[in-house]
Amino acid sequence: MTEGPLLWYLNRSSGVVALVLLTVTTVLGVLALGGRPGSRVPRFVVQSVHRNVALIAVVTVVVHVVTAVVDEFVDISWWHAIVPFTGGYERVWLGLGAAALDLLLVVTVSSLLRHRMRRRTWYSLHQAVYLLWLASVLHGAGMGTDLGNRWWPVTIGCVAVVTAAVAWRLTLAVLHRRAADPAVDPAVDPAMTMPIRRLS
Repeated sequence: MTEGPLLWYLNRSSGVVALVLLTVTTVLGVLALGGRPGSRVPRFVVQSVHRNVALIAVVTVVVHVVTAVVDEFVDISWWHAIVPFTGGYERVWLGLGAAALDLLLVVTVSSLLRHRMRRRTWYSLHQAVYLLWLASVLHGAGMGTDLGNRWWPVTIGCVAVVTAAVAWRLTLAVLHRRAADPAVDPAVDPAMTMPIRRLS
């Protein structure tokens, strides 16, 4: 029988680390979208770090899933980790974890095939990262109750960081849109560029 404290600690710790890494890569993705030429950190640097952190996150998630399936203390089969809401143990929370894994596969495969896809198609698939992150947070909140109060500061911190990054990105998009709108930008106001009629 394969169970014991080592698998429990490995599974829980990999789950916490995976959530933190998914949060970091989500924030880096938002920052990469919002980067502008001339900023202190070049966009390609942020994107490179984003990809590397995402790769580590995928490996950590694999460790988390494998330890959950191998640990026979609870009945979690490999298909429970892939097909959402099919397990008997903590059906909802485990199902959210399976959904997060499926979304992770979609994001990972689409990223690997990015250069063979239309940019709009890739971008649409890549937006699944937000659902992936949300499902991961809910999965951890439901399944990580046996970690006690030590789990909540991590969850709250991850939610706060992603919320702040998305809010910053949306604010930046609104400001850029207003700056490009002739109605609010005198620099491109058509009324300022109208030719002056000569008095006859």
